[in-house]
Amino acid sequence: MIKTELHAHTALDPVDYIPHTTRQLIDRAASLGYGALAITLHNRYYSPEGDAAYARERGLVLLSGIERTIYGRHLLLINYPASCAAVASFEDLRSLRQHHPHGLVVAPHAFYPTTTALQSLLDRYHDLIDALEVNSMFMSWLDFNSRAVKWARSRGKPLVGNTDLHLLDQLGTTYTLVDAAPEPDAICRAIREGRVELRSTALSAFRAGWTLVRMFSGGAVGRLRALRGKR
Repeated sequence: MIKTELHAHTALDPVDYIPHTTRQLIDRAASLGYGALAITLHNRYYSPEGDAAYARERGLVLLSGIERTIYGRHLLLINYPASCAAVASFEDLRSLRQHHPHGLVVAPHAFYPTTTALQSLLDRYHDLIDALEVNSMFMSWLDFNSRAVKWARSRGKPLVGNTDLHLLDQLGTTYTLVDAAPEPDAICRAIREGRVELRSTALSAFRAGWTLVRMFSGGAVGRLRALRGKR
């Protein structure tokens, strides 16, 4: 079983300020026993080519990815070619899936109280979604993942655990164990087929609050830099 994270950001992100580099993320993931990692920058495609050997030496498989915004909603497109960065509609996504069957489409934070969550669009485009995310940002008394779990079970979709990582200390609380060979196509196929085990641990109120403060601060800094033309 491969310990896997499919929703992670690095300093390459064009939207949010992320304090760690790709290789710092790789080092942290390797130290925690992860075997596969997808880097999903906001609307910027990440190709593993430049970091694949470095990751492989540390026992990690890197997957290409992007957190693509379609009509204001976020989707994780994993293990697709660079052309997936041009997907601008759900019909574009349908075409991408038809031409590249080894990719994986994950709905992140699907029912969280944010305008970027798919929410009711999940019902309309359920056939385009391979898996739903169980996000690490939850507490025992407040869990916006519950609707995603119910929806996924009703549709026969697998669940994958992700952190939506903006900070290295987010790693390890929620993740997926994937029953696959350590190779991108095999990992994505296993997830589509439901050969996964979800692992998640609720956060304390303090940890959740402190994480959110730092994530929102990073987002504000990133947007300010973009306005000043520095990103």
